[in-house]
Amino acid sequence: MKRILRSHEFYVAIAIIVFSVIITLVNPAFFTLENFFDLLKGNAFLGILSVGVLIVLISGGIDISFTAIATVGMYVVAVVSKEWGGNMVTAFLLAGVLGILLGSVNALVTYVFNIPSIITTIATLNIYYGLLTVLSGGKWIYGLPAWFRDFSTIRVLTVTKASGATYGLSIIPVIWFVVLAVAWVILNRMTLGRGIYAMGGNRTSAKRVGFPIFRQQLFVYSFMGLLAGIAGVVQLLLVQTAAPNSIVGKELDVIAAVVLGGASLAGGVGTLTGTVLGVVLLAVLSNGLTLMRIPSYWYNVLIGLVIIISVSVSAYRRRARQQKATLVEIP
Repeated sequence: MKRILRSHEFYVAIAIIVFSVIITLVNPAFFTLENFFDLLKGNAFLGILSVGVLIVLISGGIDISFTAIATVGMYVVAVVSKEWGGNMVTAFLLAGVLGILLGSVNALVTYVFNIPSIITTIATLNIYYGLLTVLSGGKWIYGLPAWFRDFSTIRVLTVTKASGATYGLSIIPVIWFVVLAVAWVILNRMTLGRGIYAMGGNRTSAKRVGFPIFRQQLFVYSFMGLLAGIAGVVQLLLVQTAAPNSIVGKELDVIAAVVLGGASLAGGVGTLTGTVLGVVLLAVLSNGLTLMRIPSYWYNVLIGLVIIISVSVSAYRRRARQQKATLVEIP
């Protein structure tokens, strides 16, 4: 019990409950199964990207380019699907391969030239986004194939209201659940996951004990690219329109969710449970502001406050642990 009370995730969960109660008192429509399903569907894009960002942060790096990679994947899939056809398997495969290639570029440049990952990915963000804008001419893509639209309407669970109207759990958040399951196996059941935590905690020590730093770094950024590609397709399923500038700019929301969930910008710390709770809290805040008819720009203010508070709390707790360890070492 003490371990739970000391965990970062516990306090995020408490915040979710408190905000949910407040929002429900103002607008009872918030606390309904239908709204819950809508929240899962609408935030699947954010959730998928947050998993990739979590793994990058745990490894000791920072990736800013994932929204540009997601945009490239989304746009290319829209063009190929409209011009040459295909199916959902080919759509996810194409976006995933593109994401892996672009993500691996981040890893190679960072490792070979020993450049801080944040600098590398800011540069590649602008390169990927700029090239897409130039090559596409800024053109929006409409009129996706029927098979694409039909997939977005699939429900894995349907509920019928007393009035006869139906709603349910979309297949879109199920994609997020699958990504979470894969990431959980990597981080908790594979040597690769232990190596990623070790690399983020102390890269020199991880290298000394035999962890393959380059291969791990290549995996981390390639996996981030893969998830960005998948997220790009998910966003396309949600909006049914591809625009070269529709995703870039959402980096702050994703990073805020992961940091809010307890991941450290210094590396070596973070859990999937915390990340999911971080995504849920931001979803609750965003949806709650809408239901309470509060201007949307306040959401950006809250995001900034969330990052400051989360980073401050994490830094305070890390410093407290270090001081405690120092006192223990003193004879």
